[in-house]
Amino acid sequence: MFGNVLLSAAIITVLTGCSMTDQADSSTPKPVGTRSVDDVDAETKQISSQILDIMAIKGTMSKSGPGVSTCEGAERGKLFLMRHPWSLTGTSDAELMKAMTRLKEDLPKHGWKIVGYGPNSSKAKSLELTADHAAKKFAVKIEFWEKDSGGDTNEPTLLVNVVSACYQVPDGEKVDRF
Repeated sequence: MFGNVLLSAAIITVLTGCSMTDQADSSTPKPVGTRSVDDVDAETKQISSQILDIMAIKGTMSKSGPGVSTCEGAERGKLFLMRHPWSLTGTSDAELMKAMTRLKEDLPKHGWKIVGYGPNSSKAKSLELTADHAAKKFAVKIEFWEKDSGGDTNEPTLLVNVVSACYQVPDGEKVDRF
């Protein structure tokens, strides 16, 4: 399942990557601002927590925390984005479907714009929600895996990927953790 979380992280990078930078055609990404890694890490955790609160369900959470990545095409150590892939395994498909409905209805109340909602192109046609938060410069993709979907044996699970925009570290600092 962890491999699928990483695959989802790669997909959301394609969806968001540094696209939140308002850059023209350029091979070098332009950051949306200057922030410390610790600051973006803390906000990423806060956003993931808010999403979990909106889900309003109990289940088993994965143990992963946010991780730092170099913005695509950027020099390592100067520009970065934060990713936080995590999952929540629930007790039933119905419970997780209600959580997806709450997310679709409540994320916009918290400044998110739903940019995609519906079945994805996987064999299982899993329900997928993609949202952007323009003010906070974050995107999220949430995928609902129904129990034993797509011919696989799995518990009902929500896969969540929170991704920040591309940032530059403050002068005198460098990205030193990946």
